Amino acid sequence: MRLTAMTDYSLRLLMHVGQQEGRLCTIAEIAQVYGVSEAHLMKITHQLGLAGFLETVRGRGGGMRLARPAAQIRLGDVVRAMEPDFAMVECFATGNVCTLSGRCKLTGVLHGSLTAFMENLDRHTLADILEPAPAAARGPQPVVFKARAAAR
Repeated sequence: MRLTAMTDYSLRLLMHVGQQEGRLCTIAEIAQVYGVSEAHLMKITHQLGLAGFLETVRGRGGGMRLARPAAQIRLGDVVRAMEPDFAMVECFATGNVCTLSGRCKLTGVLHGSLTAFMENLDRHTLADILEPAPAAARGPQPVVFKARAAAR
């Protein structure tokens, strides 16, 4: 199974936005970071907004931010929202014409694999895959004093 580029970029976009602590991010900024076309990211942003993962602000000074905390965005939900289907083999698709349908044990094995894949994604949230923000972005850090070595 292979996820579409749209799903891949959706996860990357959410990771970038999730690291910005509520700051509005622009499509141009994310396009530059990941080397993806702005037109493609506009479609992705629209879909993520419709699915309730992003909040978008139009106009000058606009951009996007997470619509809810990263810990409340399950990766499985993002993948389900962005993937067009999960038809790994013909018998999973509508209009199946496989001559083995109904008497093939492979279908059950593949369905179990897909279920396990999605269950694993559901166990993880966007917060689980975010890198900690750099110290400068977190604000002033406490000063730690170290004891001097005793003089001899």
